[in-house]
Parts: sequence; C-alpha cells; structure tokens
Amino acid sequence: MTEEVAAAEKGPNAWAQAIAALVVVGALGGALYVLQQNDAKAADKPATCRVDDEDEKAAEAAKAAQRVSGTQLCTALNRKDLPTLLGTPAERALTAYGSDGSVETGDKTIPSPEGTVQLDTYTVKLSRSYDGLPIAGMQDLLNEAQTRTVAGHPAVLYSSPTIAIRFNLGGGKSQSAPGGIARTLVVAPDAKDRGGSYELSIWRQDDVRPDDAALLRIAQQVLPTIPGWAAAR
Repeated sequence: MTEEVAAAEKGPNAWAQAIAALVVVGALGGALYVLQQNDAKAADKPATCRVDDEDEKAAEAAKAAQRVSGTQLCTALNRKDLPTLLGTPAERALTAYGSDGSVETGDKTIPSPEGTVQLDTYTVKLSRSYDGLPIAGMQDLLNEAQTRTVAGHPAVLYSSPTIAIRFNLGGGKSQSAPGGIARTLVVAPDAKDRGGSYELSIWRQDDVRPDDAALLRIAQQVLPTIPGWAAAR
C-alpha cells in the first residue's frame, strides 16, 4: 500500500536556502495524518485543526511575541465554506493541521508558522513570513508572476512546481517525482508593504492546473480574519 502526497515548493525569497527541507517536512506531515484522514472518512465529517500540548505552547509563544501561530492559520483556513470557495462544494476537509517551525538564515531565526488543509481535489496552505522583506519587486523573481491587490494589500500571483512523494506504508523507501503546478499569492500584511508576507498556495491532487479564481476567493475571505491583519484604509 502506498500513499502519495504533493508538496509545493516556495518561491525565491529569504527562505530560499531552506526550500528542500520545507518540502520534505510538509510531505512527511501529510503522511503522518493519513490515519486522521481515514478517521474523517469513517466519521463522514470534516477534519478539524488538531491542538495538542505542543501546539498550545507554540501558540502562547507566538502570542507573547505578537506573532500568529500555525494553529491560528489552520483555523482561519479550515472554514466551513472552504470547499465552496474552491469550487468543490460537495467535498470536505480530510486533513487539517498547523505547524510552528522556523528557518535559519545566517545569524537569524525566522519564524515560519503555517496551516494546511487537504480535500479530495485540492490542498491549500497558508503561511506567514516574518523575514521583514517587502514584496515590491518580487514579481521579477517569480515564475508567471503578476501583480495583484488583495483586500487593499499589494500582492503577487505566481506559479511553482510541486513534488509528488509516494510513501510505502507497508515499509520500504519513499519515492519522489515532479508533480503538478501550485498557484500562490504572496500578500503584504499591511497596505504599505512594510515587510513580511502571507503566502497562500493551492494545488490539485490530480496535477491539473489550479483555478486562480478559487485562490483569489479564498484570499479575499480568509486573510482579513487572521489575527494581526491590518485592514486597508
């Protein structure tokens, strides 16, 4: 028996040195939630964002540092209407989880919380970068990049490849291969683009190109609900 998980690559920014590690961690995280996915199917109800002792500690640390936590990002993303926003209203969340990792860049440690929700057709990931870099000019570095405005905030829409990782749940080695395309929005946390960003990505399990309209609908509805989001004036 095997389980295949697709993981999106991040675009070239302050986290570029950690791309490979983030892809592997994301894929392993999806595999660890296979049992949760099966439980959700058996119960015929959407998955919820799990909160354990480590999640609570991470959330408390993030709050003390005035940052958003992975659990908060997962909760914001895992809405009842997420399947409708994706254009797949008959589906439901199969897995939902948050993480509170960080990335080492030189002498700096950059918090990298993220939340992920997987449905039958789509996987959606929402992350927050505290790298302090504005998104202005980012479109010159990204594939198929286009400038956008989301809820009054500057944004960049771009494409990135995914990596399909097949796990042998009966033992043995995992295998990886190129997957489909992920469509991603990088959005400034405030209207003046003072630094840092939110990154919202969607990709399909069948490797078909994702629907940009679905991505933009999710961004418009989800991002303003995240703690710390600065409403445009």
